[in-house]
Amino acid sequence: MTKNLKLRTTLNGGIVVSSLIFIVGICLVSAVYPADSQRVLNIVKNFIFVNLNWVYVWAVTLFVMFLVFLMFSKFGKIRLGRNDSKPEYSFFSWISMLFAAGMGIGLMYFSVAEPMQHYSNEVFNAHSSVERVKNAQLFTFFHWGIHAWAIYGLVGLSLAYFAYRYRLPLSLRSCFYPLLKDKVKGRWGNAVDVFALCSTFFGITTTLGFGVVQINSGLEILNILPESSFKYQIIIVLVLVSCSVVSAVSGVDKGVRILSNINIITVILLLLFVLFFGPTIYLIGSFTDGIGNYITNFFSLTFNTHVYDANTQPWFYDWTILYWAWWISWSPFVGLFIARISKGRTIKEFIAAVLLIPTLFNFIWMSVFGNSAIWFDMNVADGLLSSLSSNPDALMFRFLEYMPLTAVASFLTILIIIIFFVTSADSGMLVMNNIATKNAKVSPKWQTVGWGILLAALALILLKAGGLSALQNMTLITALPFSVIMVLFIVSLMKALVVDQKYYERDFSSTTVPWSGAYWKERLHQIVSFQDQKSVREFLHTTVKEAFEELKQEFSALNIEVKINEDTEPEAFEIEIRHDVVNNFMYGVRCESKVVSGYLLEEDNLPNLDDKMIYFPASYFGDSREGYDVQLFTKNELISDVLKHYSRFIEIISEEKNDLFISSNANYRFK
Repeated sequence: MTKNLKLRTTLNGGIVVSSLIFIVGICLVSAVYPADSQRVLNIVKNFIFVNLNWVYVWAVTLFVMFLVFLMFSKFGKIRLGRNDSKPEYSFFSWISMLFAAGMGIGLMYFSVAEPMQHYSNEVFNAHSSVERVKNAQLFTFFHWGIHAWAIYGLVGLSLAYFAYRYRLPLSLRSCFYPLLKDKVKGRWGNAVDVFALCSTFFGITTTLGFGVVQINSGLEILNILPESSFKYQIIIVLVLVSCSVVSAVSGVDKGVRILSNINIITVILLLLFVLFFGPTIYLIGSFTDGIGNYITNFFSLTFNTHVYDANTQPWFYDWTILYWAWWISWSPFVGLFIARISKGRTIKEFIAAVLLIPTLFNFIWMSVFGNSAIWFDMNVADGLLSSLSSNPDALMFRFLEYMPLTAVASFLTILIIIIFFVTSADSGMLVMNNIATKNAKVSPKWQTVGWGILLAALALILLKAGGLSALQNMTLITALPFSVIMVLFIVSLMKALVVDQKYYERDFSSTTVPWSGAYWKERLHQIVSFQDQKSVREFLHTTVKEAFEELKQEFSALNIEVKINEDTEPEAFEIEIRHDVVNNFMYGVRCESKVVSGYLLEEDNLPNLDDKMIYFPASYFGDSREGYDVQLFTKNELISDVLKHYSRFIEIISEEKNDLFISSNANYRFK
């Protein structure tokens, strides 16, 4: 009876217990002593921002440069998975999911507020109004552009590469495998995962807390709720977290993907509404000018620490450095989610999409909303909107009051915030459960529900006690050590990519001999004839099978265990030798077909060909390298070809520099 009541779980105690103690402890301290914890953490944050801001500047710059290098290098062709793997999601669904997880509520929260705050900031009062408008757009582009997505992209790429290429768990610890080897299974690996889980939880909790406040404010402005108060925030949190739990339980393929697709469509509808009913010509012109301004000032913005301008340094700490810290603190969560949905993409495709597509959309979005708000403030509102810049919760809705169909636009805005809320929360639950279980393939649904309950409970406690700001500071502080960890990701990833590329480009040993010309007459007849499926099947069951059986017999005499596997669809034979490496040694031959060009059917100076479909026996290998036609091989030549590849295999695994591909139990590293 007791055995039947035992709760099944895939949670890892070494990760979960330490994480929950730290998470609950920090949240309770922030809730019980909000003012004191806020003051202490603010002192630490300010010290880091003022004295160590250069760490963030150099780290983020390095991330951008490294990803651009990879995109245009020979490593860009490497696939995140086996060489023959395909993407699991359509391009639209993939972009929708990474965009929704990557920016989420922040895009709605700051799209009007940030440009307006830059524009109205007294630090820039000495500038002309035109300069202030252009700089407001430029700084917003800078904070929401390539640099932000380079942070997410580096973590996502490292995770996806080691998870799908090396078959390691989808966990931050896996990114250190080239540096720590099997030590990542122990305390070092647990420490990295604990850090990732806590960082993810803090980031989601604070963002969702601020999102609830904005939703409450919007509903109050629309007279749906009488006021912005904690009792209504409780209702909002319970409803939205419940929706998030349902979405998360349904999985990435259903809930998260569907909501992300809906979200991107509603976002585009709102964007087009503001574009066409706002100052359209002004917006198109300002966007065009803003792109040029961003490209022109890209490098000066990247390296600028404002050290020669003491007046703007506080602004620099409160905006640029805060943003870099915020994106870094969110990168474990966003990176894990991006990696989870990116299997099968090439490195070049991954980087190009992650860096450029969301960046371009952010630029369009920020231009349309930010420049519209500034235009209305200058030409219609007489400064009223800029006076509300310190109240971002209400600013978006106050801006929409200057648009036609205000109620409709406001309802659509609230709907988008809600969907962003749900997609951030549900993907966050999946990521946290992923970290806490060391990437268990199947977990009981109560665990996902549990993370949702914990998120809701702690977010409400902090909202009630006013501890969200303290927790936000804690999140920003954790970004400093994680920026150093991300630099180590670059070292680890580069080391692995060099080995990977050499592994797949390695040629045959110089001691191997190609097939000879001993049977040139028979081979000539084979070259100028085309085989049907029956003749290929006969080749497989005679030449190939006999060659493999002779090899097996000889290997057995040397006490090497060999298996010969047979398949029927397609017809194939393969010889397999077990080794504790990423892929066992495998050489196979299968029946393949191809359609020949039409001119061959009409060519008089070639043998007759009755059908456009021809068949041939093709080799294939355990590590997914490209095979080739072996129909011209005799039995002995086929044996020689197998030994070529086995010689190459032994040569690779015997070299110490290739030990990333070797392990005492490589295919079951973390089971």
